[in-house]
Amino acid sequence: MQYYPMHVAGLDRKLPICKITDELYIGAFIIFGDAELTVACARELLKLVEEGSYDYMLTAEAKSIPLIHEMARQSGARKYFIARKGPKAYMPDPIHVEDCSITTSGTQKLFLGRDDAELIQGKRILLVDDVISTGGSLHAMEALVELSGGTVAGRIAVLAEGDTQNRDDIKFLAPLPVFNADGTVKA
Repeated sequence: MQYYPMHVAGLDRKLPICKITDELYIGAFIIFGDAELTVACARELLKLVEEGSYDYMLTAEAKSIPLIHEMARQSGARKYFIARKGPKAYMPDPIHVEDCSITTSGTQKLFLGRDDAELIQGKRILLVDDVISTGGSLHAMEALVELSGGTVAGRIAVLAEGDTQNRDDIKFLAPLPVFNADGTVKA
């Protein structure tokens, strides 16, 4: 297996290069199970946003859950939201939007319970992700916030992959290139 050396939030990691299509390979950034990386990335992401600029944070299930939890813990937030990949029995009258992501095959749906949607109504929401690639998950979270009557206050991620690093509406800690089959960075 080939690896891409990554320096982010003061730490070094080796990302396995994984095939998405015959023409597209990505560096897999896996924050699950890496407590040191989660704590460091949460700390650095919080530095990117102005204190008091948002009311709540929202992320999509699943890889960013430990990240948003650590951000809430470090910032003293008492509540954050997770857009789930399926409706749960505890969700009263869930709302949903559809999402396309390069790391998930096909279309997926993201759900929020009506109770969470009501808390979002009229509030400023900071969108949090581990990696923003095509922006599909980000777009779906934006749609959930809009459907709930909230306002997107900002978009932050640990890594911006490929052309996403050129967007001026996203704050991120480090760029992540995409790769060719031989492991070289795609031009």
